[in-house]
Amino acid sequence: MRTVAGTEAGALAARARALAVLRIRSTALAVALLPAAAAVVLLAGSATGSVGGSQDQGWTALRWVVTGGALLVLLLAAAVPAVVVRARPALTPTVPIAEETAPDLYRLVRDLAERLEVPAPSAIALTPDCDSWLEDRTHPAHAQRREHRDRGALAVEEPRSARGAPAPASGADRIGDRPERRVPQAPVLVIGSPFLWWMRVAELRALLAPVVAGTGPSVHPDIAAARRFVRGLDAAVAVAAQGGEPSSGPAPALVAVVRRPAFAFVGWVARLLLRGCRDHAAEMERAVAAAASERAQAVDYGLRIVAQEQVGLAYAGWDRLLTRVALPAWRMGRWPSRLDAGVVSALTELSRRDRLAEGFTSRLSERPACDLLEEPGVIDEATSLLAARLFHGGPPEPGPDWSPVDWGAYPEEVVDRKWRQEAARLNRLLDEREDTHDLVGAARAPAPVSAPAPPTLARVMDRLTATPADPAVAPDGGAPGLAARLSVEVAREEAAATRAYGQGPAAGAEGAAGDPWIDDFAPAFPLQPPRTGRELLADHVTAMVCCAAVDTAGAAPGLDWLDGPALLVGGRRRADLAHPVLSLVEDGDDGPLRAWLGEVGIRPEKPVRLV
Repeated sequence: MRTVAGTEAGALAARARALAVLRIRSTALAVALLPAAAAVVLLAGSATGSVGGSQDQGWTALRWVVTGGALLVLLLAAAVPAVVVRARPALTPTVPIAEETAPDLYRLVRDLAERLEVPAPSAIALTPDCDSWLEDRTHPAHAQRREHRDRGALAVEEPRSARGAPAPASGADRIGDRPERRVPQAPVLVIGSPFLWWMRVAELRALLAPVVAGTGPSVHPDIAAARRFVRGLDAAVAVAAQGGEPSSGPAPALVAVVRRPAFAFVGWVARLLLRGCRDHAAEMERAVAAAASERAQAVDYGLRIVAQEQVGLAYAGWDRLLTRVALPAWRMGRWPSRLDAGVVSALTELSRRDRLAEGFTSRLSERPACDLLEEPGVIDEATSLLAARLFHGGPPEPGPDWSPVDWGAYPEEVVDRKWRQEAARLNRLLDEREDTHDLVGAARAPAPVSAPAPPTLARVMDRLTATPADPAVAPDGGAPGLAARLSVEVAREEAAATRAYGQGPAAGAEGAAGDPWIDDFAPAFPLQPPRTGRELLADHVTAMVCCAAVDTAGAAPGLDWLDGPALLVGGRRRADLAHPVLSLVEDGDDGPLRAWLGEVGIRPEKPVRLV
């Protein structure tokens, strides 16, 4: 009884706020029509002789001024809703899931909606993030974008509308429904892909209950109209900020002169309306969420507490997997093709290290939610590619410089190759600076340019322990100078890769690759801030040490699910290399590193193999 009362109260509060938003829209329309109404009154009064006379010059001038102003206001008033209607609301990049590829998942969601007595979502999509929500995709521009979906994305059917008319909402959701209004289409259910691989079926159902319960308010005509209005204003502000679409034609400069003030006015009106709607829209969404939460309490409420605990664990493991494991591969032009499967290994390792494994084995014996998919591997690959584009950037489909990698091949194809590339970059910078120093000396005393020195770890250590005041030993300024040059080199290579992928402002609104999902992809959500010069230098020295360990001490590259690339010595991970390297890079003290090398059996004077 308390749940029903809470649901009704939340629905009424949400509808009241939606009506407040719609009243703001109606008020704006009335203000726009007010000059036209005044002009009609003056013209009608003049025609009937009740206002002024035909020879009265003052009234004639007033009529012309009011009529001209009314026409101008009507023109501007028509431009604002035209931009609002045509502006494309933001669309979250997702991997759509067709019903034939996941019939059990659709059946679970429909059964959940039936138990909650709300319409079922119109479609299901996955996002490479630890979150779930409902998203309205009924805007015509969204349908046009789906027709031009990536060739590299998962080939699935378009999000379909619900079979038949959506089921009528129960309880307070039916209050005040107007039968003459068009019934809105149910939104799309977006599910975080890590949840499918980590959670059990019962946990996923409990987690989705409050989300699916939100379809009831979503199909209410007043709430749907208020949301469309707010989304349209937000999209119009974005369009106005960009000055509209790029102009073309014989006189683009003249067109730009006209477009800028027009779109500036549209943006000002849209921002003004958004400020007026902001509080009401926020309260409406809070009321919708409260009503959905109250309605979902009748379904798996106890299990939902356990599911929420798993959400926190999944987020922690997913973040470590992306930043420590996937990011090094992405920087090399490789993307792990089974990120969602990898999150299970990462969370298993996290549970073991944090001693959370009590009862863990029995939980894993239950059916995982990814079994609800017909081909989880194919969907995992599509989600992994989207994750790489969202969090790092890259082309929309695999290619020679953007290829997938399996977890089994990760140590050899990513870790070892990463170490070799960084070691080669470090030695190339050392060779360039030494050649420059030799040439400067040759200007004073002619001498042949020396051949590049062999790539040894001892050479790097000698350079970093030398004092910058002695140009004969440290011609590049020692560690600070080398770190600065590394920053420039890495930034240049990343910029070249970005241009090759067709990203950035020069690529156009949909990128050189024709990506219809993500506008101005740069990427949208960078995982980490740019690395400093000292961090880059420490990474490159670490890579040089690891190459020497593999080539001279029988070590091997490995993968740690929480920390990424790892050095295996005698089959066990050595995680104590960071402190000796930092002592060398930051303090110029090679004592700790030489002691570590002697313990492992690495010979720093032996050349290492580079790529």
